[in-house]
Amino acid sequence: MERRVFIGILGGAALSVPIATRAQQKTMPVIGFLSGRTSAQADYILGAFRRGLNEAGYVEGQNVAIEFRYAEGHYERLPALAADLVRLRVAVILAGGTTDPVKQATTTIPVVFTSGIDPLAAGYVSSVNRPEGNITGVTFYSGALAAKQLDLLREIAPKTVEIGFLVNPSGVSGKVQTDDALKAASASNVKLHVLNASAESDFEPGFAALAALPDTAMVVSVDPFFDSRPDQLAALAARYRIPSIYNLRGFTEAGGLMSYGASITDSYRQAGIYAGRILKGDKVSELPVQFPTRFELVINLKAAKALGITAPPTLLATADEVIE
Repeated sequence: MERRVFIGILGGAALSVPIATRAQQKTMPVIGFLSGRTSAQADYILGAFRRGLNEAGYVEGQNVAIEFRYAEGHYERLPALAADLVRLRVAVILAGGTTDPVKQATTTIPVVFTSGIDPLAAGYVSSVNRPEGNITGVTFYSGALAAKQLDLLREIAPKTVEIGFLVNPSGVSGKVQTDDALKAASASNVKLHVLNASAESDFEPGFAALAALPDTAMVVSVDPFFDSRPDQLAALAARYRIPSIYNLRGFTEAGGLMSYGASITDSYRQAGIYAGRILKGDKVSELPVQFPTRFELVINLKAAKALGITAPPTLLATADEVIE
């Protein structure tokens, strides 16, 4: 009898372990991670986000869980994916370039955005210093970005006299970025051609029209629609032999000539820190919107050679990365 009781106690103890584990898992806070990218495209920024979480004291699988939702480049899916995260009652939502659908889905769950557009112009926050409502985050938007990109294009392709500016007119920051580019072009004595593209079918006509002009180059503006299509845009620039500059290094990795913009990995790391601080009890209004402090220049020498361009040594010396 005593033996049976002893075995029963042991069995009960063994059963209690998974029950306790399950109870612990249920109380673990959950972060919703929403991206328009594919999971493969988001891998490197996810690593940066996790590093930020770690800095805030959270480790995925130990004291925090992450629910992932990827639109796989199909932006029409984002509202449903955002609504799904809201139904799960996650503690925080990371909106990776997907702030609009998340903003429409919830006014109560804290949202941390990473965005390449001006959060004030987009209406995400009413104040960058003390965000109201449930949204704050990190932007890699800079009003001076277009001017710097124009300067870099003319440095690597000094014969350039006319520049195309590829912009998504339906994007929330399309007008702001276009105005910035027009001002920069006017100050640099460069003629700017605004090329509107809100669908993939708009890409080829824009490149073809620009290629018909002499001594041209192109700036591809910041937009989630463009950012999810680096291979396609880099391939068109190569086919039409148009020196182009982008805001993300992913374009140069895909074969584009060069990229200059705020460090997206640093932005996601900061977003991870903010998500962790919110989990610890910080209010959104106590977390001011973060602006870029670190910018990266990446040059693809193979693309330069294919375009017949010799990158100046002084420019190469200032690059954060040179792809050979």
